[in-house]
Amino acid sequence: MMEFELWWLLAIPLFFALGWMAARVDIRHVVRESRTLPKSYFKGLNFLLNEQPDKAIDAFLEAAKVDSETAELHFALGNLFRRRGETERAIRMHQNLVDREGLSDEQRLHALKELGHDYLKAGLLDRAEDIFVGLRDTSQNEDAMNFLLEIYQQEKEWRKAIDIARQLPDHTDHLWQKEIANFYCELAAIEINNSRRTEARKLLDEALATHRKSVRATILLGDLLAAAGDAESAIEAWKRIEQQNPVYLPLVAAKLMEAYRKLGRSEQGLQLLRSYLAEHPSLDLLDAAFQWTLVDDGPEAAHQLVRDELRRNPTLLGLDKLLEAQILVAPPERRAELELVKNLIHNHTRKVARYRCDDCGFKARQFYWRCPGCGAWESYPPKRTEEFDLTP
Repeated sequence: MMEFELWWLLAIPLFFALGWMAARVDIRHVVRESRTLPKSYFKGLNFLLNEQPDKAIDAFLEAAKVDSETAELHFALGNLFRRRGETERAIRMHQNLVDREGLSDEQRLHALKELGHDYLKAGLLDRAEDIFVGLRDTSQNEDAMNFLLEIYQQEKEWRKAIDIARQLPDHTDHLWQKEIANFYCELAAIEINNSRRTEARKLLDEALATHRKSVRATILLGDLLAAAGDAESAIEAWKRIEQQNPVYLPLVAAKLMEAYRKLGRSEQGLQLLRSYLAEHPSLDLLDAAFQWTLVDDGPEAAHQLVRDELRRNPTLLGLDKLLEAQILVAPPERRAELELVKNLIHNHTRKVARYRCDDCGFKARQFYWRCPGCGAWESYPPKRTEEFDLTP
């Protein structure tokens, strides 16, 4: 035991000495490497620290010219130009990298991917597609496929988009069934517009087989059945949305009522809307139920409906609707006063009556299946901004 302790006592100074020598070697290596960097590189860093990005870019460009081996600096500058919207400069920077001799195979593939990204941002989709197709089955394969998917969506090449999306690997945080179902729906919508119902039905069946909770496919299927004169089947299709995702029920409220009216069962349709409103409160459902109650049962019943719903779910948009109902039932001498109040409230409700993307927060007055801001599918639920703000 004593010998063991003495050995450690001798070893500790030795380890300390070795560590000190290693640190000295590392320091000398860092100093030697720093001396090889051009002065403009340090000037660029100084400009960045002093929040002068334009001067920093000029300095880094000078450094890249002096030392043509700084590939990483070229990548960084190219990406910076692209983010700033200077796609021509980004293209030149990455093209120079692609053409450079002595670049490793992996760096060249990386440079090609960045060049394709530049072309995509510049709207040169054909050039971008050629590059990304050439990067298939390389180390950049997955990134290339994602970019190709973006290109095909921009070009509305839905068949190609389906083919690419089916080959993309699923991740725990992202599966591709939702996107593929929407691509089929885009194709089906084209067939419906061209009155090719058989082809449209096949595409919608494919969409639902890919993603059984595709509300959009169910809505289009109901539209297809209604156009064929089968109102009963259309109603049954639209009613399935409650099991798929009830937040989308407002999108078919008017369609349901029109189908029930064709069948001579308006009262049953209105009861269904009211039950949806009770189970799945929604400002758009309230509006639909109000309008159809007004048509079928008159102003008093419509006023009662809105008043009861406002007590249950107090909102500015509900108050706006209540004032509209009160104007209809009020005596003539009070209508001018109520209209003044309604107009004041309406100026405020316009700000909270927009739809909002769950992914990026983009707001718009109309509903989109694909967010115009970030391009995400079904990230744009038919709920008004005020409803988001009231959700705990």
